[in-house]
Amino acid sequence: MALPVLYSFRRCPYAMRARLAIAISGVAVELREIKLSAKPPAMLEASPKGTVPVVVLPDGGVIEQSFEVMHWALGRNDPEGWLERDDPALIARNDGPFKHDLDRYKYPERHGSDAIAHQESGLAFLADLDSRLAEHGQLCGKARGLADMAVMPFVRQFAATDPAWFENQPLPHLQRWLSEHLESDLFTSVMGKFAPWREGDPVSIFPG
Repeated sequence: MALPVLYSFRRCPYAMRARLAIAISGVAVELREIKLSAKPPAMLEASPKGTVPVVVLPDGGVIEQSFEVMHWALGRNDPEGWLERDDPALIARNDGPFKHDLDRYKYPERHGSDAIAHQESGLAFLADLDSRLAEHGQLCGKARGLADMAVMPFVRQFAATDPAWFENQPLPHLQRWLSEHLESDLFTSVMGKFAPWREGDPVSIFPG
């Protein structure tokens, strides 16, 4: 029986959150790691937008947005009840204004931006997350859920841009939250390294 195909890129936060949801769901997919500078024709044929993640279903259907991939996987199996701990408004802030600041903080030469200004703007969002985490420990309660997994990969990327700066910010709850997720078995399980997929390669099943 043919498996759904997941096109992914290890370090992309959108692909990362899709893999987290697929991993916790236990839904088996064929993982095809891509190289951004040499995207495989099969992926571009399925999804001309050329960004990851992309899931191609056995019936030919295509899921092109990371948040939709998360819902697809969890809709099939949600053993921890992640769908009960969702916050679309928070995720929209993450994917909109915060991602805008993240890109211009991390890649100022690419965007012609003031990195420090976007660092400070992004810090406001991080402070809001810290306040939420102070109450329950996770973004939507005491247990990890969809909101945590949708936001965490982007916070990770922001923090990694200048780790010393991040560690010196008054964000104790956010720093603990991020550290615990990065050290979790779940996160480790989705960060394995794969060679870029080429047509004819053996099938790599994820989660393994």
